[in-house]
Amino acid sequence: MSHWAPLFLGIDVGTTTVKASIVDDEARVLAQASVSYPTSFVRSSWVEQNPEDWWRAILSVLAQLSHDGGSGILSSVAGISVSAQAPTLLALDASGRPIRPALIWMDRRAEPECETLAGLAGREEYLRVTGNRIDPFFIAPKLLWLRTNEPATLSRAATFVQINGYIAYRLTGSLSMDDQHASLLGLRDIQAGEWSEDLLAAVGVSASQFPDSFAATDVVGHVTAEAADATGLLMGTPVVAGTVDSAAAALEAGVVRPGQAAEMTGTSTVIIFPVAEPTARPEFITMASVIHDQWLHLAAMVATGASLKWLKDLTAAEKSFTDLTREAETVPAGAGGMVFLPYMMGERSPIWDSAARGVFLGLTLGSGVPQLTRAILEGTAFALRHNLEVAAEHGLRPEALRSTGGPAASDLWCQIKADVTGVPIVRMHAPTGATFGDALIAAVGTEHMSDLGTAVSAAATVDREFLPDQAKRHLYDDLFHVFRNTYEHVRNDLDELAQLSIPEATA
Repeated sequence: MSHWAPLFLGIDVGTTTVKASIVDDEARVLAQASVSYPTSFVRSSWVEQNPEDWWRAILSVLAQLSHDGGSGILSSVAGISVSAQAPTLLALDASGRPIRPALIWMDRRAEPECETLAGLAGREEYLRVTGNRIDPFFIAPKLLWLRTNEPATLSRAATFVQINGYIAYRLTGSLSMDDQHASLLGLRDIQAGEWSEDLLAAVGVSASQFPDSFAATDVVGHVTAEAADATGLLMGTPVVAGTVDSAAAALEAGVVRPGQAAEMTGTSTVIIFPVAEPTARPEFITMASVIHDQWLHLAAMVATGASLKWLKDLTAAEKSFTDLTREAETVPAGAGGMVFLPYMMGERSPIWDSAARGVFLGLTLGSGVPQLTRAILEGTAFALRHNLEVAAEHGLRPEALRSTGGPAASDLWCQIKADVTGVPIVRMHAPTGATFGDALIAAVGTEHMSDLGTAVSAAATVDREFLPDQAKRHLYDDLFHVFRNTYEHVRNDLDELAQLSIPEATA
């Protein structure tokens, strides 16, 4: 395959899995691979990953691509782009080595620091400046946690990077950050596009500790001889800045203009709304788009796909997800009189509640794995609907949701989402989640494709449309009412339970 040139490599470092795709200059996917890696749940809300595990998984993925794609496929790669879960607190020392495990987006330990930051910056002013709320999801509170609890780590930190920037550094030896990740840290003035000196001072860091920010398509370095030996890529291959996974997934879905929307489900679910201006919405996340002069509002849930994986690992580890959902298909709508709250690690949009937890309401002795599975599929769809209803209050009313990510392969889940939300679900052809969008970013950045808007519109193809079943509408309306009421009824109890479960309190 060495005669296949140019090819473009898209890599996505997701919450649990590294995925990669190789795409040619006609936007055809030639090879795909994925490798999982571990996550450390240090405490109930402390979630860390080892950066070396990301790199090892990438080496394994590239070896798979080389094996499956044939000799020479990696040496035909003319551009590389990496996306990642975001945002992440990763501190490097002066030699570029990680000082401690990374705190990923799911980590909620900085809840107390949010109160401190609110006292220093003011919640409304912080929202106005950064475009986002004060929450442990973002990096600013995590930096305050580091300052308070690990001052030695903070004093050693020469640079704070994001996951894709770290991988680009391992490939090229150059430090960088893309504009999308930069807008997610909670430390920048969203209108000025510059670091906020007041916020940096409040959390105890300086602008010099962050790499320069680049457009996703900007070339930030070239594969070094050392990285070439490790990966099988050619020395000198250009590497672009890359982006956040959800921004890359929007490209795969062909969602490039206001009025459109995509939903990307993997470990979590993110609904992506392109908008012309970064109007702060406290329920949602505001992030720069890879499309010039455009922004994204993200309705981001925490544990949608993760809830299904939890059930599978707990009850049916030997079965595939296909087996699990096939059995759930035999259960009628309503999961046998059960409703599930998918808040297994707290929740982001739209409730932003670190103390929220998963709830099965309506369990009986007759509840089996198929009923539990169906309840999870429906409960995550109810959370999707909740976010769409909040979006509609802000004038965001997409006519359809373009669906991407691994779970989009499930016909049952797609149909449930359509039935619950009343919005058609449009599954994209061979949905990868982000890696296809990454490959297009690499192609545009290396000037093998003209511009992202044109490339995306030409490449995005629909596999199937799932239309809402109006016969189920009344039932799902009633169940959604129960879903919303359940959380409101138990939220104070969940908060009290969270306080009782703090390790120090039970010591």
